[in-house]
Amino acid sequence: MEKLKLGVLGSGKGSNFRSIADAIKVGALDAEVRIVISDVESAGILTLARERHMRAEYLAPGKFKTKLEPEAEDRLVKLLQEAGVELVVLAGWMRMIKTPLLEAFPRKIINIHPSLLPAFPGLEAWKQALVAGAQETGCTVHYVDSGMDTGEIIAQSSVPVFPSDTAEQLHARIQVAEHKLYPAVIGEFARRAR
Repeated sequence: MEKLKLGVLGSGKGSNFRSIADAIKVGALDAEVRIVISDVESAGILTLARERHMRAEYLAPGKFKTKLEPEAEDRLVKLLQEAGVELVVLAGWMRMIKTPLLEAFPRKIINIHPSLLPAFPGLEAWKQALVAGAQETGCTVHYVDSGMDTGEIIAQSSVPVFPSDTAEQLHARIQVAEHKLYPAVIGEFARRAR
């Protein structure tokens, strides 16, 4: 049987990508990464992909900070389609997704966010949780729509917030949960696709 073909988008060091790639390597996830794309030329996620002999592409984002320029978004769609991608996986992608990509991959783009959405959308959600005095937070895998962390929730995993937590300690615990939840959710997509 053919494996679910993934396209991974990331802007950072790529820890969620690593957890997905590791799950594939040990046979726990019936998928294959066809392409990894970053809007940051020096991103660790590209290094991780190249170390694993996966196709890794830098996509120049243009002048905007929070979204791609229209030409870049069109190029992104083309790269994913040329690679035969069936599911687009955001793994630390820090730009809003716009119409060209949403239309090219309807309900085929997912993201993981470090909070129990709808609580604490946006940047540094673990810090937001601490400031709010939350007793529990976690991570959410959701479909991507045109809003910021507003897409339909697919799955969540809870993490307690301890009174002694620093932002770094809480973020590290959330990432442990992310690294289990994301490959498991992608595995469900792989099972449904076959």
